Amino acid sequence: MAKKYFPSPPLTYLLCIVTLFTLIIPISSRPATFLQDFKVAWSDSHIRQIDGGRAIQLVLDQNSGCGFASRSKYLFGRVSMKIKLIPGDSAGTVTAFYMNSDTDSVRDELDFEFLGNRSGQPYTVQTNIYAHGKGDREQRVNLWFDPAADFHTYTILWTHKHIVFYVDDVPIREYKNNEARNIPYPTSQPMGIYSTLWEADDWATRGGLEKIDWSKAPFYAYYRDFDIEGCPVPGPAICPSNPKNWWEGYGYQTLNPVEARRYRWVRMNHMIYDYCTDRSRYPAPPPECHA
Repeated sequence: MAKKYFPSPPLTYLLCIVTLFTLIIPISSRPATFLQDFKVAWSDSHIRQIDGGRAIQLVLDQNSGCGFASRSKYLFGRVSMKIKLIPGDSAGTVTAFYMNSDTDSVRDELDFEFLGNRSGQPYTVQTNIYAHGKGDREQRVNLWFDPAADFHTYTILWTHKHIVFYVDDVPIREYKNNEARNIPYPTSQPMGIYSTLWEADDWATRGGLEKIDWSKAPFYAYYRDFDIEGCPVPGPAICPSNPKNWWEGYGYQTLNPVEARRYRWVRMNHMIYDYCTDRSRYPAPPPECHA
């Protein structure tokens, strides 16, 4: 079959297309930095800035843990950080990266919690979701690499349609918006971005059987490459579901085929706990587990 010839479009046409895409696709926000976008939440003596605030070190010792928080709250979007976790014997420690509405009885929260381990054991990441004050939705995954050997990227995507937790672009959890079925979903409360390093040896490692070994202290976790792309509040009135916000675009409302395949791989090979299948806690699975 003869190859068909399609004449090149005129330059003015190409310029119009470029202009159109410039109007539709939002310009990427600048990279976040600790100095500009975050503040110390507690124990500033245990948080050290590195490389001009582009990276930080969190310290846990017998005196204190520590934490930091974003200066703004956001309503939908994507946040990510590169984290290098505590090496060696980190049993009893928790390094957390999460979003929180900072409200009491009806708080919304999206959690990454990295549970310390005894040397040589897999590092476990626990995710949890609070919506309209209802939590207890824990899932746990054993990471398939050593997260203390190098930095890895941890991301929370929050749209009107679903919430996705990513590890190095691999989705490890998806929580869909099923408000139409009266299942709570965070839609109205803006959330800040937080990270903490703290002692939790009453539950963090093997349900509290493995206690923290303070002879290994101080414990260090490292953060860098902060990225925040979302609707700051105060800011746009309600940050509506708008395709101009890239995270509300069609391609981000469901897992794409590659993500779906990776998601199945994680759940089949690395998931070690899912509240949906815990019959001791939930004799009848919660309704979102059937979604």
